[in-house]
Amino acid sequence: MDDTTEPQYEVAVIGAGPGGIAAGVKLRRAGIHDFVVLERADEVGGSWHENHYPGLGVDIPALAYQYSFARKATWSRVFPRGEEVKRYHVEVAHRFGVHERVRFGAEVRCEQWDDEAGHWALRLADGSTVTARFVISAVGAFVRPRADVGIPGARSFRGKVLRPSDWDHDYDLCGKRVGVIGTGASAVQIIPSIAPEVARLTVFQRTPVWSLPKPDIGIPAPAQRILAIPGVQPLLHGTALVAVDLVLRTVVGAPNRIARPAMDRFDAGCQALYRRYLARVVPEAATRARLTPNFGVLAKRPTLSNDYLRTYNRDNVALVTDPIDEITATGVRTADGTPHRLDALVLATGYEVFSDPETYRPGTVVGRNGFDLAKFYREEGLQAYQSVSVPGLPNRWTLVGPYSWTGSGWHAFVEMTADHAVRAIAETRRRGAIWCEVRKDVADAYHHAIHRRGAALRYYLADLNGHVPTYYRNSQGDSTYVRPSGFFEARRGNRRFPLDDYRYGGSTARAATD
Repeated sequence: MDDTTEPQYEVAVIGAGPGGIAAGVKLRRAGIHDFVVLERADEVGGSWHENHYPGLGVDIPALAYQYSFARKATWSRVFPRGEEVKRYHVEVAHRFGVHERVRFGAEVRCEQWDDEAGHWALRLADGSTVTARFVISAVGAFVRPRADVGIPGARSFRGKVLRPSDWDHDYDLCGKRVGVIGTGASAVQIIPSIAPEVARLTVFQRTPVWSLPKPDIGIPAPAQRILAIPGVQPLLHGTALVAVDLVLRTVVGAPNRIARPAMDRFDAGCQALYRRYLARVVPEAATRARLTPNFGVLAKRPTLSNDYLRTYNRDNVALVTDPIDEITATGVRTADGTPHRLDALVLATGYEVFSDPETYRPGTVVGRNGFDLAKFYREEGLQAYQSVSVPGLPNRWTLVGPYSWTGSGWHAFVEMTADHAVRAIAETRRRGAIWCEVRKDVADAYHHAIHRRGAALRYYLADLNGHVPTYYRNSQGDSTYVRPSGFFEARRGNRRFPLDDYRYGGSTARAATD
Protein backbone atom coordinates (compact mmCIF):
# COMPACT_ATOMS: atom_id res chain seq x y z
CA MET A 1 0.00 0.00 0.00
CA ASP A 2 0.98 3.65 -0.29
CA ASP A 3 3.37 4.90 2.36
CA THR A 4 1.88 8.40 2.25
CA THR A 5 -1.27 9.40 4.11
CA GLU A 6 -2.45 11.96 1.59
CA PRO A 7 -4.41 10.48 -1.34
CA GLN A 8 -4.33 11.86 -4.88
CA TYR A 9 -8.00 12.80 -4.78
CA GLU A 10 -10.56 13.34 -2.10
CA VAL A 11 -13.24 11.42 -4.04
CA ALA A 12 -13.03 8.89 -6.86
CA VAL A 13 -16.19 8.06 -8.78
CA ILE A 14 -16.11 4.76 -10.69
CA GLY A 15 -18.06 4.99 -13.93
CA ALA A 16 -19.24 7.91 -16.05
CA GLY A 17 -22.68 6.62 -16.94
CA PRO A 18 -25.93 8.15 -15.63
CA GLY A 19 -24.89 7.48 -12.02
CA GLY A 20 -21.35 8.82 -12.35
CA ILE A 21 -22.60 12.02 -13.96
CA ALA A 22 -25.16 12.46 -11.18
CA ALA A 23 -22.47 11.92 -8.53
CA GLY A 24 -20.18 14.48 -10.15
CA VAL A 25 -22.95 17.09 -10.26
CA LYS A 26 -23.91 16.44 -6.63
CA LEU A 27 -20.29 16.68 -5.47
CA ARG A 28 -19.78 20.01 -7.18
CA ARG A 29 -23.02 21.36 -5.76
CA ALA A 30 -21.85 20.36 -2.28
CA GLY A 31 -18.62 22.30 -2.79
CA ILE A 32 -16.50 19.18 -3.16
CA HIS A 33 -14.32 19.78 -6.20
CA ASP A 34 -11.35 17.49 -5.57
CA PHE A 35 -12.67 14.44 -7.39
CA VAL A 36 -11.99 12.28 -10.42
CA VAL A 37 -14.35 10.11 -12.46
CA LEU A 38 -12.72 6.90 -13.68
CA GLU A 39 -14.30 5.62 -16.90
CA ARG A 40 -13.20 2.52 -18.80
CA ALA A 41 -14.59 3.76 -22.15
CA ASP A 42 -13.60 6.80 -24.22
CA GLU A 43 -16.75 8.87 -23.60
CA VAL A 44 -19.39 9.36 -20.93
CA GLY A 45 -22.86 7.81 -21.08
CA GLY A 46 -22.29 4.27 -19.82
CA SER A 47 -24.55 1.83 -21.64
CA TRP A 48 -25.67 4.58 -23.99
CA HIS A 49 -22.10 4.95 -25.22
CA GLU A 50 -21.14 1.28 -25.25
CA ASN A 51 -24.36 0.13 -26.94
CA HIS A 52 -25.17 1.37 -30.43
CA TYR A 53 -26.90 -1.59 -32.04
CA PRO A 54 -29.71 -1.26 -34.62
CA GLY A 55 -33.01 -0.13 -33.12
CA LEU A 56 -31.52 1.03 -29.81
CA GLY A 57 -33.84 3.22 -27.77
CA VAL A 58 -35.23 3.73 -24.28
CA ASP A 59 -38.16 1.65 -23.10
CA ILE A 60 -39.56 4.20 -20.69
CA PRO A 61 -40.69 7.72 -21.66
CA ALA A 62 -38.01 10.40 -21.81
CA LEU A 63 -40.00 12.36 -19.24
CA ALA A 64 -38.91 9.75 -16.67
CA TYR A 65 -35.47 9.13 -18.14
CA GLN A 66 -33.62 12.34 -17.34
CA TYR A 67 -32.12 14.20 -14.41
CA SER A 68 -34.29 16.39 -12.23
CA PHE A 69 -31.60 19.08 -12.45
CA ALA A 70 -31.36 18.90 -16.26
CA ARG A 71 -34.84 18.43 -17.65
CA LYS A 72 -35.08 18.56 -21.42
CA ALA A 73 -38.23 19.73 -23.20
CA THR A 74 -37.02 19.18 -26.75
CA TRP A 75 -36.93 15.39 -26.89
CA SER A 76 -37.78 14.36 -30.44
CA ARG A 77 -39.87 11.36 -29.37
CA VAL A 78 -41.70 10.03 -26.35
CA PHE A 79 -39.20 7.12 -26.41
CA PRO A 80 -35.96 8.63 -27.79
CA ARG A 81 -33.45 6.69 -29.85
CA GLY A 82 -30.10 5.71 -28.42
CA GLU A 83 -28.04 8.42 -30.12
CA GLU A 84 -30.25 11.18 -28.71
CA VAL A 85 -30.05 9.70 -25.22
CA LYS A 86 -26.27 9.45 -25.42
CA ARG A 87 -26.03 13.04 -26.67
CA TYR A 88 -28.13 14.18 -23.70
CA HIS A 89 -25.72 12.60 -21.21
CA VAL A 90 -22.67 14.07 -22.93
CA GLU A 91 -24.27 17.53 -22.92
CA VAL A 92 -25.19 17.29 -19.23
CA ALA A 93 -21.66 16.17 -18.31
CA HIS A 94 -20.20 19.17 -20.14
CA ARG A 95 -22.77 21.67 -18.86
CA PHE A 96 -22.20 20.81 -15.20
CA GLY A 97 -18.42 20.55 -15.35
CA VAL A 98 -18.23 16.79 -14.87
CA HIS A 99 -16.76 15.89 -18.26
CA GLU A 100 -13.52 17.75 -17.48
CA ARG A 101 -13.05 15.56 -14.38
CA VAL A 102 -13.32 12.26 -16.26
CA ARG A 103 -10.24 10.11 -16.82
CA PHE A 104 -11.05 7.94 -19.82
CA GLY A 105 -9.58 4.51 -20.48
CA ALA A 106 -9.35 3.94 -16.73
CA GLU A 107 -10.83 0.55 -15.91
CA VAL A 108 -10.81 -0.19 -12.19
CA ARG A 109 -9.86 -3.81 -11.52
CA CYS A 110 -9.45 -3.75 -7.74
CA GLU A 111 -10.42 -1.52 -4.82
CA GLN A 112 -8.45 -1.91 -1.58
CA TRP A 113 -8.81 0.06 1.64
CA ASP A 114 -5.63 1.12 3.42
CA ASP A 115 -6.62 1.43 7.06
CA GLU A 116 -3.33 2.96 8.12
CA ALA A 117 -3.40 5.65 5.45
CA GLY A 118 -7.18 6.10 5.64
CA HIS A 119 -7.89 5.95 1.92
CA TRP A 120 -8.66 3.63 -1.00
CA ALA A 121 -6.16 2.36 -3.55
CA LEU A 122 -7.79 1.66 -6.91
CA ARG A 123 -5.77 -0.60 -9.19
CA LEU A 124 -6.40 0.06 -12.87
CA ALA A 125 -6.17 -2.31 -15.81
CA ASP A 126 -3.07 -0.52 -17.11
CA GLY A 127 -1.22 -1.31 -13.88
CA SER A 128 -1.41 2.18 -12.38
CA THR A 129 -3.02 3.09 -9.06
CA VAL A 130 -5.36 5.92 -8.10
CA THR A 131 -5.77 6.78 -4.43
CA ALA A 132 -8.78 8.56 -2.98
CA ARG A 133 -10.20 9.23 0.48
CA PHE A 134 -13.75 8.37 -0.61
CA VAL A 135 -15.08 6.09 -3.36
CA ILE A 136 -18.47 6.22 -5.06
CA SER A 137 -19.10 3.20 -7.27
CA ALA A 138 -21.39 4.26 -10.11
CA VAL A 139 -20.94 1.14 -12.19
CA GLY A 140 -24.66 0.72 -12.89
CA ALA A 141 -27.12 -2.15 -13.02
CA PHE A 142 -25.66 -4.03 -15.99
CA VAL A 143 -22.06 -4.48 -14.96
CA ARG A 144 -20.55 -6.33 -17.92
CA PRO A 145 -21.72 -8.46 -20.88
CA ARG A 146 -21.75 -12.16 -20.11
CA ALA A 147 -18.44 -13.48 -21.42
CA ASP A 148 -19.64 -17.09 -21.28
CA VAL A 149 -22.88 -17.60 -23.21
CA GLY A 150 -23.19 -21.06 -21.67
CA ILE A 151 -23.35 -22.91 -25.01
CA PRO A 152 -20.77 -25.48 -26.15
CA GLY A 153 -18.68 -24.39 -29.11
CA ALA A 154 -19.40 -20.68 -28.68
CA ARG A 155 -15.89 -19.76 -29.84
CA SER A 156 -15.85 -22.09 -32.83
CA PHE A 157 -18.14 -20.10 -35.14
CA ARG A 158 -16.18 -18.87 -38.17
CA GLY A 159 -18.74 -16.33 -39.36
CA LYS A 160 -19.32 -12.82 -38.05
CA VAL A 161 -20.17 -12.55 -34.34
CA LEU A 162 -22.08 -9.46 -33.23
CA ARG A 163 -23.01 -8.38 -29.72
CA PRO A 164 -25.33 -5.57 -28.61
CA SER A 165 -22.41 -4.03 -26.70
CA ASP A 166 -19.94 -4.43 -29.59
CA TRP A 167 -21.85 -3.90 -32.83
CA ASP A 168 -19.84 -3.63 -36.06
CA HIS A 169 -21.75 -1.23 -38.30
CA ASP A 170 -19.26 -1.78 -41.12
CA TYR A 171 -20.47 -5.36 -41.49
CA ASP A 172 -23.21 -5.49 -44.14
CA LEU A 173 -26.07 -7.78 -43.12
CA CYS A 174 -27.82 -7.39 -46.46
CA GLY A 175 -28.51 -10.80 -48.00
CA LYS A 176 -26.92 -12.69 -45.09
CA ARG A 177 -28.23 -15.64 -43.09
CA VAL A 178 -28.31 -14.33 -39.54
CA GLY A 179 -29.04 -16.03 -36.23
CA VAL A 180 -29.98 -14.28 -32.99
CA ILE A 181 -29.54 -16.08 -29.68
CA GLY A 182 -31.70 -14.49 -26.99
CA THR A 183 -34.99 -12.63 -26.85
CA GLY A 184 -34.36 -10.08 -24.12
CA ALA A 185 -34.70 -6.31 -24.29
CA SER A 186 -31.79 -5.81 -26.73
CA ALA A 187 -32.92 -8.58 -29.05
CA VAL A 188 -36.46 -7.20 -29.13
CA GLN A 189 -35.03 -4.01 -30.63
CA ILE A 190 -32.45 -5.65 -32.90
CA ILE A 191 -34.65 -8.33 -34.48
CA PRO A 192 -37.26 -6.08 -36.17
CA SER A 193 -34.53 -3.63 -37.17
CA ILE A 194 -32.45 -6.11 -39.16
CA ALA A 195 -35.18 -8.47 -40.43
CA PRO A 196 -36.03 -6.44 -43.57
CA GLU A 197 -32.43 -6.45 -44.86
CA VAL A 198 -31.25 -10.00 -44.18
CA ALA A 199 -31.91 -12.97 -46.42
CA ARG A 200 -32.86 -15.23 -43.53
CA LEU A 201 -33.24 -14.49 -39.84
CA THR A 202 -33.38 -17.34 -37.33
CA VAL A 203 -34.23 -16.45 -33.74
CA PHE A 204 -33.26 -18.99 -31.09
CA GLN A 205 -35.60 -18.50 -28.14
CA ARG A 206 -35.21 -20.07 -24.73
CA THR A 207 -37.98 -18.12 -23.01
CA PRO A 208 -40.67 -16.00 -24.71
CA VAL A 209 -40.84 -12.37 -23.72
CA TRP A 210 -43.77 -10.13 -22.97
CA SER A 211 -43.77 -7.52 -25.75
CA LEU A 212 -46.42 -4.85 -25.30
CA PRO A 213 -47.46 -2.01 -27.66
CA LYS A 214 -45.21 1.03 -27.49
CA PRO A 215 -46.69 4.53 -27.92
CA ASP A 216 -43.55 5.57 -29.77
CA ILE A 217 -44.57 8.87 -31.32
CA GLY A 218 -42.79 12.09 -32.12
CA ILE A 219 -43.19 15.12 -29.86
CA PRO A 220 -44.37 18.09 -31.94
CA ALA A 221 -43.05 21.60 -31.34
CA PRO A 222 -46.23 22.82 -29.55
CA ALA A 223 -45.94 19.95 -27.05
CA GLN A 224 -42.25 20.73 -26.53
CA ARG A 225 -43.15 24.34 -25.72
CA ILE A 226 -45.65 23.15 -23.12
CA LEU A 227 -43.05 20.83 -21.59
CA ALA A 228 -40.68 23.80 -21.37
CA ILE A 229 -43.06 25.68 -19.06
CA PRO A 230 -41.54 25.61 -15.55
CA GLY A 231 -43.19 23.01 -13.37
CA VAL A 232 -44.94 21.03 -16.12
CA GLN A 233 -42.41 18.20 -16.39
CA PRO A 234 -41.93 17.81 -12.61
CA LEU A 235 -45.73 17.64 -12.22
CA LEU A 236 -46.16 14.99 -14.91
CA HIS A 237 -43.21 12.95 -13.68
CA GLY A 238 -44.28 13.29 -10.06
CA THR A 239 -47.78 12.08 -10.88
CA ALA A 240 -46.35 8.97 -12.56
CA LEU A 241 -44.08 8.33 -9.57
CA VAL A 242 -47.02 8.58 -7.19
CA ALA A 243 -48.94 5.99 -9.23
CA VAL A 244 -46.01 3.56 -9.30
CA ASP A 245 -45.38 4.22 -5.62
CA LEU A 246 -48.94 3.33 -4.67
CA VAL A 247 -48.84 0.07 -6.62
CA LEU A 248 -45.51 -1.04 -5.16
CA ARG A 249 -46.45 -0.10 -1.60
CA THR A 250 -49.77 -1.89 -1.93
CA VAL A 251 -48.12 -5.07 -3.18
CA VAL A 252 -45.40 -5.23 -0.50
CA GLY A 253 -47.68 -4.05 2.28
CA ALA A 254 -50.59 -6.42 1.75
CA PRO A 255 -50.88 -9.48 4.05
CA ASN A 256 -49.97 -12.81 2.45
CA ARG A 257 -53.56 -14.04 2.60
CA ILE A 258 -54.51 -11.14 0.32
CA ALA A 259 -51.34 -10.58 -1.72
CA ARG A 260 -50.80 -14.15 -2.89
CA PRO A 261 -54.24 -14.85 -4.38
CA ALA A 262 -54.28 -11.35 -5.83
CA MET A 263 -50.97 -12.01 -7.59
CA ASP A 264 -52.28 -15.33 -8.91
CA ARG A 265 -55.38 -13.67 -10.36
CA PHE A 266 -53.37 -10.75 -11.71
CA ASP A 267 -51.03 -13.04 -13.64
CA ALA A 268 -53.87 -15.18 -14.96
CA GLY A 269 -55.79 -12.13 -16.13
CA CYS A 270 -52.76 -10.57 -17.81
CA GLN A 271 -51.92 -13.81 -19.60
CA ALA A 272 -55.48 -14.11 -20.91
CA LEU A 273 -55.38 -10.55 -22.24
CA TYR A 274 -51.96 -11.11 -23.81
CA ARG A 275 -53.17 -14.23 -25.61
CA ARG A 276 -55.95 -12.15 -27.16
CA TYR A 277 -53.42 -9.50 -28.19
CA LEU A 278 -51.14 -12.13 -29.74
CA ALA A 279 -54.06 -13.53 -31.73
CA ARG A 280 -54.47 -10.11 -33.34
CA VAL A 281 -50.83 -9.57 -34.32
CA VAL A 282 -49.52 -13.11 -35.05
CA PRO A 283 -51.95 -15.05 -37.27
CA GLU A 284 -50.02 -18.33 -37.45
CA ALA A 285 -51.11 -20.50 -34.51
CA ALA A 286 -47.89 -22.51 -34.03
CA THR A 287 -45.69 -19.40 -33.98
CA ARG A 288 -48.14 -17.65 -31.69
CA ALA A 289 -48.00 -20.56 -29.24
CA ARG A 290 -44.21 -20.39 -29.10
CA LEU A 291 -44.40 -16.64 -28.39
CA THR A 292 -46.86 -17.07 -25.51
CA PRO A 293 -45.28 -16.69 -22.03
CA ASN A 294 -46.34 -19.08 -19.28
CA PHE A 295 -45.35 -16.64 -16.56
CA GLY A 296 -46.47 -13.30 -15.17
CA VAL A 297 -45.91 -9.99 -16.90
CA LEU A 298 -43.69 -8.70 -14.08
CA ALA A 299 -41.69 -11.90 -13.52
CA LYS A 300 -39.21 -11.05 -16.26
CA ARG A 301 -38.46 -7.64 -17.72
CA PRO A 302 -41.37 -6.85 -20.07
CA THR A 303 -40.53 -5.10 -23.31
CA LEU A 304 -42.25 -2.49 -25.46
CA SER A 305 -42.30 -2.80 -29.23
CA ASN A 306 -44.78 -2.30 -32.06
CA ASP A 307 -42.74 -4.42 -34.48
CA TYR A 308 -41.16 -7.32 -32.59
CA LEU A 309 -44.08 -9.77 -32.64
CA ARG A 310 -45.10 -8.82 -36.17
CA THR A 311 -41.58 -9.61 -37.37
CA TYR A 312 -42.42 -13.32 -37.03
CA ASN A 313 -45.07 -12.89 -39.73
CA ARG A 314 -42.31 -12.34 -42.28
CA ASP A 315 -41.43 -15.16 -44.66
CA ASN A 316 -37.70 -14.73 -44.03
CA VAL A 317 -37.93 -15.04 -40.22
CA ALA A 318 -38.01 -18.32 -38.31
CA LEU A 319 -38.52 -18.81 -34.57
CA VAL A 320 -36.70 -21.82 -33.14
CA THR A 321 -37.50 -23.01 -29.62
CA ASP A 322 -35.63 -26.31 -29.64
CA PRO A 323 -32.67 -26.04 -27.22
CA ILE A 324 -29.29 -25.26 -28.75
CA ASP A 325 -27.04 -28.29 -28.61
CA GLU A 326 -23.92 -26.63 -29.97
CA ILE A 327 -22.55 -23.64 -31.84
CA THR A 328 -20.53 -24.98 -34.75
CA ALA A 329 -18.07 -23.47 -37.19
CA THR A 330 -20.87 -22.89 -39.70
CA GLY A 331 -23.82 -22.04 -37.46
CA VAL A 332 -25.98 -23.59 -34.76
CA ARG A 333 -27.13 -27.16 -34.21
CA THR A 334 -30.25 -27.64 -32.12
CA ALA A 335 -31.09 -30.58 -29.88
CA ASP A 336 -33.31 -32.15 -32.56
CA GLY A 337 -30.21 -32.51 -34.75
CA THR A 338 -31.08 -29.71 -37.17
CA PRO A 339 -28.08 -27.71 -38.44
CA HIS A 340 -28.79 -24.01 -39.00
CA ARG A 341 -26.19 -22.59 -41.39
CA LEU A 342 -25.41 -18.94 -40.68
CA ASP A 343 -23.23 -16.15 -41.99
CA ALA A 344 -23.54 -14.04 -38.83
CA LEU A 345 -24.52 -14.73 -35.24
CA VAL A 346 -25.90 -12.14 -32.83
CA LEU A 347 -25.22 -13.05 -29.20
CA ALA A 348 -27.89 -11.16 -27.26
CA THR A 349 -27.29 -13.27 -24.17
CA GLY A 350 -27.47 -10.60 -21.51
CA TYR A 351 -25.34 -9.04 -18.81
CA GLU A 352 -24.02 -9.78 -15.38
CA VAL A 353 -26.23 -7.65 -13.16
CA PHE A 354 -25.67 -5.96 -9.81
CA SER A 355 -28.21 -8.17 -8.03
CA ASP A 356 -26.32 -11.46 -8.53
CA PRO A 357 -23.59 -12.51 -6.09
CA GLU A 358 -21.55 -14.02 -8.94
CA THR A 359 -21.12 -10.55 -10.44
CA TYR A 360 -18.77 -9.66 -7.57
CA ARG A 361 -15.34 -11.25 -7.97
CA PRO A 362 -13.34 -12.23 -4.88
CA GLY A 363 -10.47 -9.87 -4.20
CA THR A 364 -11.86 -6.95 -6.22
CA VAL A 365 -13.35 -4.94 -3.32
CA VAL A 366 -11.44 -5.45 -0.06
CA GLY A 367 -12.13 -3.28 2.95
CA ARG A 368 -11.13 -3.07 6.60
CA ASN A 369 -9.31 -6.08 8.08
CA GLY A 370 -9.48 -8.00 4.81
CA PHE A 371 -13.26 -7.76 4.47
CA ASP A 372 -14.07 -9.08 0.99
CA LEU A 373 -17.34 -7.85 -0.50
CA ALA A 374 -17.72 -10.83 -2.84
CA LYS A 375 -17.18 -13.33 -0.03
CA PHE A 376 -19.64 -11.46 2.19
CA TYR A 377 -22.34 -11.43 -0.51
CA ARG A 378 -21.90 -15.10 -1.29
CA GLU A 379 -22.05 -16.13 2.35
CA GLU A 380 -24.53 -13.62 3.79
CA GLY A 381 -26.57 -12.62 0.75
CA LEU A 382 -26.67 -9.26 -1.02
CA GLN A 383 -27.39 -6.39 1.35
CA ALA A 384 -26.48 -2.76 1.92
CA TYR A 385 -27.76 -0.01 4.17
CA GLN A 386 -30.20 2.08 2.12
CA SER A 387 -28.80 0.11 -0.85
CA VAL A 388 -25.53 2.06 -0.79
CA SER A 389 -23.16 1.21 2.07
CA VAL A 390 -21.80 -1.95 3.71
CA PRO A 391 -20.09 -2.32 7.11
CA GLY A 392 -16.42 -3.15 6.59
CA LEU A 393 -16.11 -0.78 3.62
CA PRO A 394 -15.34 2.67 5.04
CA ASN A 395 -15.78 5.72 2.83
CA ARG A 396 -17.43 3.71 0.05
CA TRP A 397 -20.90 3.87 -1.47
CA THR A 398 -22.59 2.10 -4.38
CA LEU A 399 -25.22 3.99 -6.35
CA VAL A 400 -26.87 0.86 -7.74
CA GLY A 401 -26.77 -1.66 -4.93
CA PRO A 402 -28.90 -4.42 -3.41
CA TYR A 403 -32.63 -3.63 -3.21
CA SER A 404 -32.25 -0.32 -5.03
CA TRP A 405 -34.73 -0.14 -7.91
CA THR A 406 -38.08 1.35 -6.92
CA GLY A 407 -39.91 1.28 -10.25
CA SER A 408 -38.70 4.74 -11.26
CA GLY A 409 -36.36 5.66 -14.08
CA TRP A 410 -32.66 5.10 -13.46
CA HIS A 411 -31.90 8.78 -13.07
CA ALA A 412 -34.35 9.33 -10.23
CA PHE A 413 -32.81 6.70 -8.00
CA VAL A 414 -29.13 7.31 -8.82
CA GLU A 415 -29.77 10.92 -7.86
CA MET A 416 -31.06 9.87 -4.44
CA THR A 417 -28.24 7.39 -3.81
CA ALA A 418 -25.69 9.99 -4.93
CA ASP A 419 -27.30 12.39 -2.44
CA HIS A 420 -26.73 9.78 0.28
CA ALA A 421 -23.04 9.39 -0.54
CA VAL A 422 -22.40 13.13 -0.80
CA ARG A 423 -24.25 13.83 2.47
CA ALA A 424 -22.12 11.23 4.29
CA ILE A 425 -18.92 12.63 2.76
CA ALA A 426 -19.89 16.18 3.71
CA GLU A 427 -20.60 15.14 7.30
CA THR A 428 -17.26 13.33 7.56
CA ARG A 429 -15.50 16.47 6.37
CA ARG A 430 -17.53 18.64 8.74
CA ARG A 431 -16.44 16.51 11.70
CA GLY A 432 -12.83 16.64 10.59
CA ALA A 433 -12.78 12.83 10.41
CA ILE A 434 -10.75 10.71 8.02
CA TRP A 435 -13.32 7.99 7.56
CA CYS A 436 -16.93 7.08 8.10
CA GLU A 437 -18.49 3.63 8.07
CA VAL A 438 -22.10 2.56 8.46
CA ARG A 439 -22.68 0.93 11.84
CA LYS A 440 -23.15 -2.82 11.63
CA ASP A 441 -26.12 -2.87 13.99
CA VAL A 442 -27.87 -0.26 11.86
CA ALA A 443 -27.11 -2.07 8.61
CA ASP A 444 -28.25 -5.42 10.03
CA ALA A 445 -31.51 -3.96 11.30
CA TYR A 446 -32.13 -2.29 7.95
CA HIS A 447 -31.47 -5.52 6.03
CA HIS A 448 -33.73 -7.58 8.27
CA ALA A 449 -36.55 -5.07 7.77
CA ILE A 450 -36.12 -4.82 3.99
CA HIS A 451 -35.83 -8.60 3.64
CA ARG A 452 -39.00 -9.11 5.68
CA ARG A 453 -40.88 -6.60 3.56
CA GLY A 454 -39.77 -8.40 0.41
CA ALA A 455 -41.75 -11.56 1.20
CA ALA A 456 -44.49 -10.79 -1.33
CA LEU A 457 -41.95 -10.12 -4.10
CA ARG A 458 -40.09 -13.34 -3.29
CA TYR A 459 -43.35 -15.27 -3.52
CA TYR A 460 -44.13 -13.73 -6.89
CA LEU A 461 -40.66 -14.26 -8.35
CA ALA A 462 -39.48 -17.44 -6.63
CA ASP A 463 -42.71 -19.40 -6.09
CA LEU A 464 -45.44 -18.26 -8.45
CA ASN A 465 -42.98 -17.65 -11.31
CA GLY A 466 -40.01 -19.68 -10.12
CA HIS A 467 -39.86 -21.64 -13.38
CA VAL A 468 -38.78 -18.66 -15.47
CA PRO A 469 -35.19 -17.35 -15.59
CA THR A 470 -35.09 -13.68 -14.62
CA TYR A 471 -32.54 -11.28 -13.20
CA TYR A 472 -35.23 -9.99 -10.85
CA ARG A 473 -34.49 -13.17 -8.85
CA ASN A 474 -30.86 -13.96 -8.18
CA SER A 475 -29.06 -17.29 -7.83
CA GLN A 476 -29.71 -17.27 -4.08
CA GLY A 477 -33.46 -17.01 -4.63
CA ASP A 478 -33.65 -13.41 -3.41
CA SER A 479 -35.34 -10.52 -5.19
CA THR A 480 -32.47 -8.10 -4.54
CA TYR A 481 -33.10 -6.14 -7.75
CA VAL A 482 -36.23 -4.42 -6.44
CA ARG A 483 -36.53 -2.36 -3.27
CA PRO A 484 -39.72 -3.45 -1.47
CA SER A 485 -40.78 0.07 -0.59
CA GLY A 486 -42.12 3.05 -2.43
CA PHE A 487 -40.00 5.56 -4.31
CA PHE A 488 -40.68 8.39 -1.89
CA GLU A 489 -39.77 6.30 1.15
CA ALA A 490 -36.50 5.35 -0.54
CA ARG A 491 -35.78 8.98 -1.36
CA ARG A 492 -36.41 10.06 2.22
CA GLY A 493 -34.22 7.24 3.51
CA ASN A 494 -31.30 8.27 1.34
CA ARG A 495 -31.58 12.02 1.79
CA ARG A 496 -32.52 12.17 5.48
CA PHE A 497 -30.84 9.17 7.08
CA PRO A 498 -29.66 9.84 10.64
CA LEU A 499 -26.06 10.98 10.44
CA ASP A 500 -25.24 8.88 13.49
CA ASP A 501 -26.13 5.74 11.52
CA TYR A 502 -22.47 6.09 10.55
CA ARG A 503 -19.49 6.03 12.85
CA TYR A 504 -16.63 8.41 12.22
CA GLY A 505 -12.95 8.03 13.00
CA GLY A 506 -9.51 9.51 12.60
CA SER A 507 -8.82 13.18 12.22
CA THR A 508 -7.47 15.37 9.50
CA ALA A 509 -6.11 18.85 9.36
CA ARG A 510 -7.80 19.44 6.05
CA ALA A 511 -10.46 22.12 6.07
CA ALA A 512 -14.05 21.06 5.84
CA THR A 513 -14.53 23.21 2.76
CA ASP A 514 -12.39 23.77 -0.31
